[in-house]
Amino acid sequence: MKIAVVDDHELIREGINTILTNNGAKSVDKYRTAMDLVSAMDTGQSYDFYIIDLELPDLDGFVLIEMIRARNPVSHIIVSTVHDEIWTLRKLLAREVNAIIYKSGDGNELVIAIDEILNGRNYYCDAVNETLNAAGDNSLHPSTRELEVLYQIAQGKTSREIAAAMFVSENTVEAHRKALFSKLGAINGVDLIVKAIAKGYLKKSGVKR
Repeated sequence: MKIAVVDDHELIREGINTILTNNGAKSVDKYRTAMDLVSAMDTGQSYDFYIIDLELPDLDGFVLIEMIRARNPVSHIIVSTVHDEIWTLRKLLAREVNAIIYKSGDGNELVIAIDEILNGRNYYCDAVNETLNAAGDNSLHPSTRELEVLYQIAQGKTSREIAAAMFVSENTVEAHRKALFSKLGAINGVDLIVKAIAKGYLKKSGVKR
């Protein structure tokens, strides 16, 4: 697994590198500017994961996302940023980045994000989801608990079985189920799973977490 880290702050680059290597990453390349990465890609370099900042000295991070996608359409992009404005999050979601985490968060979130992506799911940290919810954008993404219900629905479990596994009431499970149908725009159980896969919340080959 090859990983590129793009951030103009050396301490952050080194910090991310330490987190990744301590968790088994074997190939991590670090870049200070967007064009450093783009130049490497234009000479044939390619990565499985791109961990990028939005504020870079030479290019806007959103432009870099588009340039990465143009050169590597199947790339996985993780944005690590200090920006928590709702308009920033909306722009990132519109560009279908695979994960959004905040630099102020736990460093282990980066490892969690990679693990989720490897299992076919996108990852947005809890603080991102809270901002979306507060802005009325909660229809965009299921909450952590709703995703827990979704995974178990995909495994064929009944509401009673899910309630027992999560130590909640069946009414709570039904409320989460209703929210999932609304947020994903599903009309029945099969449609829910199909749309969850299409949006990256479930893996095509299974729902193993």
